[in-house]
Amino acid sequence: MNPAATEAPVSDKWIGKFLQHLATDRGASVYTQRNYRQAVWEFYRWHQAERRQPLEWEALQRDDFRAYVRFLGRQNLSRAAVQLRFSALRTFYRFLARRGGVAASPIRNIALPKVGKRLPKFLTREQMGDLLATPLKLLPGEGETGSARAATTHACWRDVAVLETIYSCGLRISELCGLAAQDIDWNERVVRVRGKGKKERLIPIGKPALDAIEHYWKLLPQRPDGDSPVFLAGPKKPTAVPPRQLQLRLKKYLAAAGLDPHLTPHKLRHSYATHLLDAGADLRSVQELLGHAHLVTTQVYTHLTTERLKQAYDAAHPRA
Repeated sequence: MNPAATEAPVSDKWIGKFLQHLATDRGASVYTQRNYRQAVWEFYRWHQAERRQPLEWEALQRDDFRAYVRFLGRQNLSRAAVQLRFSALRTFYRFLARRGGVAASPIRNIALPKVGKRLPKFLTREQMGDLLATPLKLLPGEGETGSARAATTHACWRDVAVLETIYSCGLRISELCGLAAQDIDWNERVVRVRGKGKKERLIPIGKPALDAIEHYWKLLPQRPDGDSPVFLAGPKKPTAVPPRQLQLRLKKYLAAAGLDPHLTPHKLRHSYATHLLDAGADLRSVQELLGHAHLVTTQVYTHLTTERLKQAYDAAHPRA
């Protein structure tokens, strides 16, 4: 059996309710919804194939999940992939308990392979500068005319604004794509962002980002307002630019700037946090700006900046 298969069984009332809960009550990102949906259905299919009997969530025991851990281990999945599946299952059982589907979760204290700490990748200030300048270097030349030229010009100026906004505000890509024109306070230079769990926060936005958005908007047939998306899929498309499109565009700009094309938009968020801490911002402020629920999530960046300080010390101090 392929644990990565995504075909769903005919029905399961609790899984259906859980997925609806993620989308509406919790306001989970499309990525969380996708990952949790796959994880819960994978377990369902494994149980059907392994136990050959109908799955009753309230009847499952800890040994069932221990067997599932062993099964995942034989699939050569990474430790992070196993952790993700059980994070989804734990969340699912908490949902069941609150809705009266089970009395207690059988997953508590299940031993899982530990994930090693990985420092987040980021771009240096110089690399960020190179990346931010790249879209304008790809503007159409004199030989390109008509609608093709207009579409390319729109995309390049939009992407300048996109990159400036991600770096200026440290946004997740889902938050960026969800920005509406009314979320920008031009006088106060702040943006209202809806993050995970529909939690809102106000974030300062720099003048270069605001100027880039203004220049981009001037290219549009109509200036966005109200709940219109800040960043459009196209000059004549009123819908928000999809995250996947931005991911592909970023790869193109990274390659053109001589940087690693495998870096994701989230790495720009890492760069934002790292550069703030390098410049002396306190950890609590960075936590608020990033929209992290727990300080421990933000503390990974202090490990990164500390590691850089150690490297500088070792390279420069005569008695290191």
